Amino acid sequence: MSGIGQLNEKPLHASLKHWYARPGDRFEVAVDGYVIDIVRDNLLIEIQTANFASIKSKLQNLVRSHQVRLIYPIAQEKWIIRSATDGRGQVIRRKSPKRGRLEDLFWEMVSIPQLLSNSNFALEVLMIKEEEARRYEGKRHWRRGGWVIESRRLLEVLDQRLFEESADWLGLIPQGLESFTTRDLATAMDIRKVLAEKLAYCLREGKVIELIGKRSRANLYRVVMDNRPLQVPGRAGS
Repeated sequence: MSGIGQLNEKPLHASLKHWYARPGDRFEVAVDGYVIDIVRDNLLIEIQTANFASIKSKLQNLVRSHQVRLIYPIAQEKWIIRSATDGRGQVIRRKSPKRGRLEDLFWEMVSIPQLLSNSNFALEVLMIKEEEARRYEGKRHWRRGGWVIESRRLLEVLDQRLFEESADWLGLIPQGLESFTTRDLATAMDIRKVLAEKLAYCLREGKVIELIGKRSRANLYRVVMDNRPLQVPGRAGS
């Protein structure tokens, strides 16, 4: 593996790259002025553990002439390790009550929704078990009660889901929703309405769903006709 770009590589990123690698892959390769995590034949693979906005320009430029696959991990299960700043305090390991789910990817996808409809772009979500190390910094960091995330480490990849075309994204919408509002989505998917709004925004920008009007004051959507699955005629009563 080349050392380019690895000096500041985080443990989770490094572990995912090692897990995802196949024989023959090349690592940290310069392409069009960017350093690519993994090059697999003609496929450019980028691993991003957070903040899609930071690589928006990179992805938009690369998909013009390359097949690009973005790998994004979501912590379905998380273990938290806490220790004092001076290293003298008791180390506590506990399981987080929060469980990540596939739809959480839309907290990030709102930064690059137009890429959903680009034939050169694909997204692969890895549902993982991870360990998050935190240290106590007290008043210097008011968020999380003074605890700072020190590192994230991969424990296990539990599942994976690849999105390459409109039909893959369409699979996220519950069956039976002919037309729907974001509140309908939130109820059917058992997610927060704000997340359903981000999901709808991304799928609309990606030309998977379209706005068809209003229901009261809420936007009303439906699946774009070209994306609807073909109905195979069957015998009556079958």
